[in-house]
Amino acid sequence: MNANQGSKRIVIEPVTRVEGHGKVTIQLDEQHRVTQARLHIVEFRGFERFIQGRPFWEVPVLVQRLCGICPVSHHLAAAKAVDRLVGADELTPTATKLRLLMHHGQFLQSHALHFFHLCSPDLLFGFDSDVAQRNVIGVAGRYPELAKQGVLLRKFGQEIIQATAGKKIHGTGAIPGGVNKNLSPAERDLFLGQMDQILGWSRSALGLAREYTLDNLERLAPFGSFDSNHLSIVRSDGAYGIYDGLLRARDAAGKLIFDQVDNQEYDRYIAEEVRSWSYMKFPFIRSIGPELGWYRVGPLARVNNCDFFDTPEAERERQGFMELTQGKPNNLTMAYHWARMIEMLHSAEKIQELLHDSDLQGEDLVVEGERREEAVGIIEAPRGTLFHHYRINENDQITMANLIVSTTSNNEAMNQAVRKVAEDTLDGVPEVTEGMLNGIEVAIRAYDPCLSCATHALGQMPLRVELVDMDGNVVDSLQKG
Repeated sequence: MNANQGSKRIVIEPVTRVEGHGKVTIQLDEQHRVTQARLHIVEFRGFERFIQGRPFWEVPVLVQRLCGICPVSHHLAAAKAVDRLVGADELTPTATKLRLLMHHGQFLQSHALHFFHLCSPDLLFGFDSDVAQRNVIGVAGRYPELAKQGVLLRKFGQEIIQATAGKKIHGTGAIPGGVNKNLSPAERDLFLGQMDQILGWSRSALGLAREYTLDNLERLAPFGSFDSNHLSIVRSDGAYGIYDGLLRARDAAGKLIFDQVDNQEYDRYIAEEVRSWSYMKFPFIRSIGPELGWYRVGPLARVNNCDFFDTPEAERERQGFMELTQGKPNNLTMAYHWARMIEMLHSAEKIQELLHDSDLQGEDLVVEGERREEAVGIIEAPRGTLFHHYRINENDQITMANLIVSTTSNNEAMNQAVRKVAEDTLDGVPEVTEGMLNGIEVAIRAYDPCLSCATHALGQMPLRVELVDMDGNVVDSLQKG
């Protein structure tokens, strides 16, 4: 904490138990009132620029290097765009279902990782519990069976990915126009033999998230919560979907802003702005504008947005979730965990359903058609809607790439949550405790941010180089921006 003319500046660096690197800065005035609170993304990665010039068929493998946590999401979003570049507007049933199986494996392992390893210490021990205990090691010591379930759920999801993509991390299964392998009967039977246990553990985790939310509703309802718009893809029948669908956005009261928007026209509805203090862009709905047009994505938005789940257990749980707000969108930030576990159960149900489908053993894997020079691929990543937009030249080289990553779409929402918690817990408080600061991190962790994925645009961030002599004096400096 730094003092300057009576004011104080609190810095949380790094934000812990998230993927990537970020920090929070909070400004307090002389009366200890919060005057500013921001989430800063302090790393920069230039995937949108350095893939330019590469052959387009390399992109599904290249872009997943953005992340080791959600590479499948980038792999499939890019593959969907590349499918359109080669004119493969409709894949074979085998290719479509194998990609969907891969994607549900990704949802299962990613949601298990976040719930059990990253956020459960806060839920199980309390936001202000001993920091030495409030971690995954503490969970394993106090709740060994729970920790085991988290590890084995994630392991199962990763093995689904390995069987469909070739590797657990950074696979190559999705290729232009289809996939490069099917699922063997031996692989299918191995997974089917584990499904009863996976479904049981998924139900148990969902029960834990649901009961935690309901038991602590009075405290959680105002915690980092606010009204917001919600955006996701839904199927043409309004059902929940993560691999294919059309864009839908609702406002905080549930009124549709737009619906059934073709993915290729996303940029007519979504725009982005940059701000000087972050490497992460700020998307917004064009018709509303940047001030009020920001929105949330991810599990909370998807459960709020869809009309139904096409699996029985997840649909029953969705109905219970929506009863809490009488059918209107649930705007509680901490309800992300409950929604996330509904999704994990749905993925377990869909994996079981797909494993019984004989199309997974089909031999017709690839299609192609008339070549295009521009295409968009949109899917739902575990953390929210993911946009991949590419243009190519006559030599099949990428000339333009624009990625709107899930965490980028949640950028303003996370900043809103940081401000809300900071104002509610720090205003007028003479002594700031570690537990208070962890509360701010708890609000950020609810979004399961992947900060590495989200850092693409320089925006207006200055680049400054200083030449310093051996005594620490600045001899010369150069600044750009």
